[in-house]
Amino acid sequence: MNALPALASVEDEAPSQAEAAYRQLRDKLIMLEIRPGEPINDGQLAAEFGSGRTPVREAIKRLEVDHLVVSYPRRGTFATNVDFTELADVSEVRELLEPLAARRAATRASAAMRRELLQVAKTIAELDPSPAESRELMRYDLTVHRLIYKAAANPHLENTLIRYDNLATRIWCVVLDKVPSVSGHITEHVELLEAVAEGDADRAAKLALHHVTSFEETIRKVL
Repeated sequence: MNALPALASVEDEAPSQAEAAYRQLRDKLIMLEIRPGEPINDGQLAAEFGSGRTPVREAIKRLEVDHLVVSYPRRGTFATNVDFTELADVSEVRELLEPLAARRAATRASAAMRRELLQVAKTIAELDPSPAESRELMRYDLTVHRLIYKAAANPHLENTLIRYDNLATRIWCVVLDKVPSVSGHITEHVELLEAVAEGDADRAAKLALHHVTSFEETIRKVL
């Protein structure tokens, strides 16, 4: 079948070289294009991203704070291993903050943002993916969450949730081959996006909480 349609980035346009390198490397780590434990070669990444080494090195420093890479003296920098014992801690934070973000987004999103939310919901509702496209579906998951965080109009909440959602998505990607179906997890977003776009704050918060708890339950079943 044809490739899944791409969703536009919800992040700011025309980022600096350092910001662009950060986003590219971050998403490669989240989606396991760089596997846990693999070395990070700043020269190779600079060539791949079309940037100098300095922006890549700045990105690596930020990703250490995000717990996606770790540096060792005289050994180098590596993608962090995925620690499944962190699942409960990550889920605990998300269960509190995801409903808050959904509720805020439902009450504070601009008219233009509400139209975008509905367009993304429509795109996801029309998907007919094959099992082989599970990893690409996870990019939709990232896009939806980042869009809702942005619509919540609280930069501190947005940055915090992006960090925790990144860790959660990475855990999901590690066990992706063991999960029976990803499409159901993704199509849950349709109702959530519609509730936010329609300004139904209570329903949006309830659906966001359900999405996070069902994610944790699915992961625990395959561990």
